[in-house]
Amino acid sequence: MGPNGEQVGIVRIEDALRLAQEADLDLVEVAPQARPPVAKLMDFGKFKYESAQKARESRRNQQLTVIKEQKLRPKIDPHDYETKKGHVSRFLSAGNKVKVTIMFRGREQSRPELGFRLLQRLADDVSELGFVESSPKQDGRNMIMVLAPHKNAKAKSKAAKDAGGDEA
Repeated sequence: MGPNGEQVGIVRIEDALRLAQEADLDLVEVAPQARPPVAKLMDFGKFKYESAQKARESRRNQQLTVIKEQKLRPKIDPHDYETKKGHVSRFLSAGNKVKVTIMFRGREQSRPELGFRLLQRLADDVSELGFVESSPKQDGRNMIMVLAPHKNAKAKSKAAKDAGGDEA
């Protein structure tokens, strides 16, 4: 490609380098995977600067995924369960992933189905806010499950918060 973006066609490397030298520009390989490889006559410093700007802009638009953790025990009291479920709901509605860990102690380790049932119950209770990203897995003394928010959960909670803020 020429300095103004026009198509030059297939040119030998020697001729392309001579053209670049005459125009006081650099010969930059833009698409090395293409057959034949695509090269362009341009100022390499400007090219590096623009690609760095694009990379910085794409990093700025990325959203950071935050994983919150909630720990439970298999023999949890109903009120404590409701409190923990409220925390999980709050995390999911804020758009964060939640890692739910059930800690087994002593003889509880011989009854992993209690933890599995508890995690399933929690997943069902918060199903309108999030979904099970990784199913319950036993990991030594702990059982771990990861819940992720639905794609539109953050937008809904933000809209509800904005609507509530206008009325007050």
